[in-house]
Amino acid sequence: MTRESSASPLIFGGDALSPRAALPVLPPLALYIHIPWCVRKCPYCDFNSHTASPVLPEEEYVDALLADLDQDLHAVYGRELSSIFFGGGTPSLFSADSLGRLLKGVEQRIPFASDIEITLEANPGTFEQDKFVAYRKLGINRLSIGIQSFQQEKLEALGRIHNGDEAVRAAGMARQAGFDNFNLDLMHGLPNQSLDDALADLRTAIALKPTHLSWYQLTLEPNTVFWNQPPTLPEDDTLWDIQEAGQALLAEHGYAQYEVSAYALPGRPARHNLNYWSFGDFIGIGAGAHGKLSHPDGRIIRTWKTRLPKDYLNPAKSFKAGEKALGNDEMPFEFLMNALRLTEGVESRLYPERTGMTLESLAEGRREAEQSGLLQVEPSRLVATERGQLFLNDLLQKFLT
Repeated sequence: MTRESSASPLIFGGDALSPRAALPVLPPLALYIHIPWCVRKCPYCDFNSHTASPVLPEEEYVDALLADLDQDLHAVYGRELSSIFFGGGTPSLFSADSLGRLLKGVEQRIPFASDIEITLEANPGTFEQDKFVAYRKLGINRLSIGIQSFQQEKLEALGRIHNGDEAVRAAGMARQAGFDNFNLDLMHGLPNQSLDDALADLRTAIALKPTHLSWYQLTLEPNTVFWNQPPTLPEDDTLWDIQEAGQALLAEHGYAQYEVSAYALPGRPARHNLNYWSFGDFIGIGAGAHGKLSHPDGRIIRTWKTRLPKDYLNPAKSFKAGEKALGNDEMPFEFLMNALRLTEGVESRLYPERTGMTLESLAEGRREAEQSGLLQVEPSRLVATERGQLFLNDLLQKFLT
């Protein structure tokens, strides 16, 4: 960690509300690696993903990722990597040889924490037992498997390429390959889904004994097929019944909700995502990847990389598409839109530690949110009430200037 004296110069953001101090301790550092290719684009997906060609440019892309990382090394400041997340797209389309060369190159540049969490996203239709054994030998120690549903009708409506049997086998194959820590990604509020349908999916997932479940409602996002051709989704009353019954079922089986759509067995929350939500730092490499990097002098920079794979792989083009320094007026919202997703919130002291701002800069919004019953009256923590979790956008509006 890099420590700076309290006598360091104060930094003023754009439209600053108050001075920002140098950061006494930099946040933990993570790495996000984006693999942008999928077998087929799903109609609900608004992520930066692209249909894969028969032969992927794995070697060229790994070279580009490492060169991209080199350009962000100035912001490491001697920190270790606490976690790595391979997202996509479908990272499991890449061979173990390519991912191994990439991980080796990353570790040569930034030291790994002794207990580093390394997560790979995978789809049931893209992996084989031998491939997963090889991934595990590389040091990848956590999987996130995109199930979405176990029911054939729902899978077809979502454009998924796997079937229910493959989804069930996926968890067993992961465990046999040596993964004792894995997430299942499951959606509800699907086209024509009933309460019984949703709970059947959830029961099947629970029976597979994952350590973590991401269980979230399907939403229609701009620039997707579903946005332009909306399917018939359940009525609001049914969606509410699914949410209540599903949360009760998860709690009954020991899955504690620790974030809006994340549930985990004791000691198994996703450390990489906890770092996001607690305003930690992360380097983002790969086509369309985003990052957030703090500097000892108090500057906090958000970065984003070139989206199209062909541009990202073009030596004549820059990896970085843009960056933005967060101003003091943006800091309350930027911090809280992450921290208040956590059901237990965060300790109040984390706000000045991670932002260089004083707690007094939150005072007006905090008072309004508490009076509205959206934020708990708890000086030592910043935590939403149950109502605040349900109306998170309304709560965050209190901190917009």
